[in-house]
Amino acid sequence: MALVSAKEMVDKAHEGHYAIPAFNLNDLEWTKAVLAGIQEANSPAILQVSEGAGKYMCGFKTVADMVRNIYDYMGITVPVALHLDHGTYEGAKACIEAGFTSVMFDGSHYDFDENVAKSKEIIALAHSKGISVECEVGGIGGTEDGVTSEGELADPKECAAVAALGVDFLAAGIGNIHGVYPANWKGLNFDRLKEIDEAVNGKPLVLHGGSGIPFDQVHKAVELGVSKVNINTELQLEFAKATRAYIEAGKDREGKGYDPRKLLKPGAEAITKKVVELCEAYGSANKA
Repeated sequence: MALVSAKEMVDKAHEGHYAIPAFNLNDLEWTKAVLAGIQEANSPAILQVSEGAGKYMCGFKTVADMVRNIYDYMGITVPVALHLDHGTYEGAKACIEAGFTSVMFDGSHYDFDENVAKSKEIIALAHSKGISVECEVGGIGGTEDGVTSEGELADPKECAAVAALGVDFLAAGIGNIHGVYPANWKGLNFDRLKEIDEAVNGKPLVLHGGSGIPFDQVHKAVELGVSKVNINTELQLEFAKATRAYIEAGKDREGKGYDPRKLLKPGAEAITKKVVELCEAYGSANKA
């Protein structure tokens, strides 16, 4: 099975009242671990990269080829989309050409009219090639690839205007934050989410910063139109914890020193375990 557009899986999740997990990738080990987890969970999923991660992995074409090759090599059978996370105008175009099956254009830092104009162009280009598109209205809290937002709440009228362009799913700020949530975090603003869901007339919504949001809040957000949940920090923390424990246990110190394949294995296994857990928690398990 080839990589697919994210539209069909997200639309099915919206109709079925569950969420498609979108896991950020950082390298080859991450890719193998996430694919192993979604296969075990029998879950459709979105594998996504930020522009920074794409640059680290030597470009979008390298990422696209790597994901396809590993997908085939591992014999993965569940539906998988390859998605650009928080893409710039130029980055979205580059990913469309590189073979991604889904892209996000994040124009939330532009004034609204420019965001609409650029979103419209990316949507038309991507759809002409069968590629799904995510756009954003209202900033998401925290920092993503050097762009910092205070997490302002999205305007429902602006969400409706972008949804009307034909975007496949829409990211809207509702108090969510990238990275670790602070102790004084106020939680998701469900009143605003309900207003946005009504304004976009059933368009699937995206919850960025999914790591660390209590499951009961995620489940309530799904009831109000969220059909894609982004996870990055949670996998990073699991990977770091398992790798640190392996090193502190003093294993693999004989001979030439640490074998990187052995060193990375506990972290990768921790990612796979967490992926299965999250697929089950968001209801996407056994939906492939």
